[in-house]
Amino acid sequence: MPTPHAPFHPIIYVRGYAMSRGEIDETTADPFCGFNLGSTMYRAVPSKDERPRKYVFESPVVRLASEYGYQDVYEDGYDIVDAEWEADSMGKPTSNKLGSRSIVIYRYYDAASSYLGSGKTPEIEDFARGLSQLVARVRDLVCKNPDNGIAPADFRCYLVAHSMGGLVCRAFLQNPALDTAKVVKHVDKFFTYATPHNGIDVMGQNIPSWLSLNDISNFDRDQRMPAYLDLAAAAKKHKRVDLIPEARFPSRRVFTLVGSNRMDYEAAAGMSRAFVGHGSDGLVKIENATLCGLDGKGNITEQCAKAFVYRAHSGYFGIVNSEEGFQNLARFLFGDVRVDLWLEIDDIRLPDAVQKEADAGRAVNALYQIEVLASPRGKLWYLTRRTSEEDSVACVSHADWQKTSSLYLSSVFLANWAKVNKHRRSLAYGMTLGVRVPDYEIEKRLWLSEHFEGGYLFRNALILEMVPPVKEGDAWKVKYAWQDAGVSMADTEIAAVQLKSGRIEVSVPFDSSTVAANGKMKPTNPGIRGRLRFVIEGWNLG
Repeated sequence: MPTPHAPFHPIIYVRGYAMSRGEIDETTADPFCGFNLGSTMYRAVPSKDERPRKYVFESPVVRLASEYGYQDVYEDGYDIVDAEWEADSMGKPTSNKLGSRSIVIYRYYDAASSYLGSGKTPEIEDFARGLSQLVARVRDLVCKNPDNGIAPADFRCYLVAHSMGGLVCRAFLQNPALDTAKVVKHVDKFFTYATPHNGIDVMGQNIPSWLSLNDISNFDRDQRMPAYLDLAAAAKKHKRVDLIPEARFPSRRVFTLVGSNRMDYEAAAGMSRAFVGHGSDGLVKIENATLCGLDGKGNITEQCAKAFVYRAHSGYFGIVNSEEGFQNLARFLFGDVRVDLWLEIDDIRLPDAVQKEADAGRAVNALYQIEVLASPRGKLWYLTRRTSEEDSVACVSHADWQKTSSLYLSSVFLANWAKVNKHRRSLAYGMTLGVRVPDYEIEKRLWLSEHFEGGYLFRNALILEMVPPVKEGDAWKVKYAWQDAGVSMADTEIAAVQLKSGRIEVSVPFDSSTVAANGKMKPTNPGIRGRLRFVIEGWNLG
């Protein structure tokens, strides 16, 4: 049954990879393992030549405390895993209690520290086993506190992880042998910042399993990752490991935040971003940073929630110490409405001259880049930001678009507590959809006769406004408005389709068009026609 504190459950933060002995010692010297770091810099445009904008983000720890009443668990210099946290030197119980709104740091690198541990780094399987024991410890302490009023069976917590920390969490969640305390059922949601769910590529190649120096082989998707993630059969079948079995943990309870700013990742004097290349956060390729569900028959189900932000893997412009990162985290954990955004392509029209060549039997191809930006009402940042210049677009080729005409673009979580006007029942966000004019190819040769660089087949902004039902049985009310004729409030109501899952679905049509001589709109060649499909559901309903 739901706890009286829902959705404010304990948060367990699992930090990312530390390569060198110095980095391991540095992170073990930090009580919060980086979750306490903030930033004062924001890249409004993808150029290092432009000065960043000043924007103060205090840190996830500070904001969770100031906005949601969370507290750290350290008392008198001790952590909850220390015996002294519960009993003093005389063996007498302390007065320490663990509240439901607690931030717990999984300090798994302590054992590898030359100061606090043996100086030898354990295997990632050991880290996963330790996480299982930590979840059990948090459960026991929370349920032991009578002020919480939570029975052990009802205890829930959140896992929040950066980079390799997400793989530690997945090993615990997915591999039954590593959940030694049998506590996976107590994890309510799982959020990852820039986790290499499908491994790390260097110069376009998977990291080999034999590269064991500093445990880099933990990111090898061919052998090492299938082993500790318990994905041997699935990896062999699908040639990928960015998969989470639904039977172990539901994909609907996972959020993957993806960074796209490689230029501001300064690790190894910039060597990392150079070797990893474009389409990354400087360390993790965008295509490797998301997750999909896996059913009992080994088939891929739906994609986990995802969003894209122009942030680097870490550093001053890092993804964890960012406003966008925190907003996605808080809304996923504590929000009220989830919206999954899909693009349905119904038709793509070629330029007349190119269509003539296609009709003549010549091979024609093009790569369509789909941009999307989404932001909630009254805010100065994007919850998701996918643009061509930042290498984060969704792509579909002309040769394959009819096979892949349905594209999942992103998920947006909205919250009543974040409303600009608290008296307004609706929740709304604005989004921009753009489909770039591609470089057309005829028989693998560029066709440039009518090409203008930077053009769009379609580009428009949309406001989507939703009023959730007040009580069970009531209907959702959803309205929208395109912004091509100027700023307009959502005024066109859409009929919602009720899905079996309890979600609703609404579709907004779009088409590339221009004004004809008679003043009416007519389709353009080239052009694209389709629908924006929004799958909407109440979130944190109990």
